[in-house]
Amino acid sequence: MAATHGTPQSPRLAWSFREQTWELGGFPKLMGIVNVTPDSFSDGGEFLDPTRAIEQCLRLVDDGADLLDVGGESTRPGAVPVGEDEEIRRVVPVIAEVARRVSVPISIDTTKAAVAQRALDAGAAIVNDISGLRFDPRMPEVCARAQAGVVCMHMQGTPQTMQIDPRYGDVVREVADYLAQRLAALDECGIARERIVIDPGIGFGKTPEHNLTILKNIARFRALGRPVLIGHSRKRFLAKILGRTLDETSSATLGVSAAAALAGADLLRLHDVRATRDVLAACWAVLRDAGTETA
Repeated sequence: MAATHGTPQSPRLAWSFREQTWELGGFPKLMGIVNVTPDSFSDGGEFLDPTRAIEQCLRLVDDGADLLDVGGESTRPGAVPVGEDEEIRRVVPVIAEVARRVSVPISIDTTKAAVAQRALDAGAAIVNDISGLRFDPRMPEVCARAQAGVVCMHMQGTPQTMQIDPRYGDVVREVADYLAQRLAALDECGIARERIVIDPGIGFGKTPEHNLTILKNIARFRALGRPVLIGHSRKRFLAKILGRTLDETSSATLGVSAAAALAGADLLRLHDVRATRDVLAACWAVLRDAGTETA
């Protein structure tokens, strides 16, 4: 198991969901991605079959995932929306079976309150909503009533429009202001800040330059007093930075994972959990041996 020593720049922050509380800071928690979809940008169709999706969840846990993120609707640029009945049909059987077989928390990746409710009833403990709980007015109530953990993300536009021409005057300030506003709004809806993780939304209405600026300023988001999740795995900006194809971004994902962890990211949302855990464990061993770690 990897070392879990904290870094000097990462004070501990608590995140509560259902009956659990995690102390975050230092070695990040790894969130394994399972897309039960035919059209996700990286693994679309690979785990649409429930049996294969369940097997992938179990494999990610064996690889060291601290939590799982199961989604039934692609949010890649230009993705076609999915009806809530179809989304429920895709994700609920997978979540129910995985919750029966593993003890790690399960997150439902959705913007729909009905899907979140059915997933929470099936055993999920966290709702990961790319809209920051804005698209469905019933979502805050569902999360508050279930005492679910929440991942509140920033996105400019919608998955259909977000990458057409994203613009910011100051991307870090604008994203941070948005997240601060959402924290206050959700608190008024009965979702305590201790239940919320914030996500600046890498690739969601951002250019490659915006993404890099955000990654260089993780501390600015953490200064809002909430843990920060970074979801960069296999995203198109990595291919653009390297001048390679999307299929050639695994190494770049690992590099950004290490940089984000050292910059203070509390959670990393990933496809390749085992390789990431190995990279971070090696980084932490070097830092600890160099005397730059604190217990």
